Amino acid sequence: MGLLSFNEITNRAFDFSKKWVDVEKENAEKQTFYNEFFYIFGVTRRRVASFEEPVKKFNDKYGFIDLFWKGVLLVEHKSRGQSLIKAKEQALEYFAGIKEHELPKYILVSDFNSFELYDLDERKEYFFKLEELHKNIEILSFIAGYTKRVYEDQKNVSIEVSNLMVKLYKNLEESHYKAHDLELFLVRILFCLFADDTAIFKKDDFKYLLLENTKSLSQLES
Repeated sequence: MGLLSFNEITNRAFDFSKKWVDVEKENAEKQTFYNEFFYIFGVTRRRVASFEEPVKKFNDKYGFIDLFWKGVLLVEHKSRGQSLIKAKEQALEYFAGIKEHELPKYILVSDFNSFELYDLDERKEYFFKLEELHKNIEILSFIAGYTKRVYEDQKNVSIEVSNLMVKLYKNLEESHYKAHDLELFLVRILFCLFADDTAIFKKDDFKYLLLENTKSLSQLES
């Protein structure tokens, strides 16, 4: 089966918005909401994503991701009117327990009435209401299988970052860090770098924290 046309996706999104305009309670309707949300894009949710995925958080306690499409999308959902800031904070807490190759490219938070999408690759944020969903299907088109063009300078930056992370991994491995601890540490570093760059943290806080609280190589060797 081929990709749905944007016209068909737009029509489905419009119908979806009308159907769900009055729903309020998270637990009562959440799973049906996202099963039908994925239908907008011609995708059967159960083929790609699971509900209530267990994961260990930063505090070593287990939490449950509302919806998780490994390597693609993490969704945190609230009842209508509840804080999406809190939803985003909860979503980010799960990163410590997600394997690196399963880290999502997107975070979506919603309360039925409002949506916030975070594109982690392009470091962009989008906000829109339920009734505006049909106007914003392009930014969600990755669900349908559409891909964005990646420019050469972005590829070069990704390669450079990957090489630096490999170098860091090897240096720490030689210092006798255990494999699990090392993987967890690198995932947390990647998250902090992303959060610093996209202002999830206060801009450049992580950078200045490193500069102010670590010693230079020359100091370490002296």
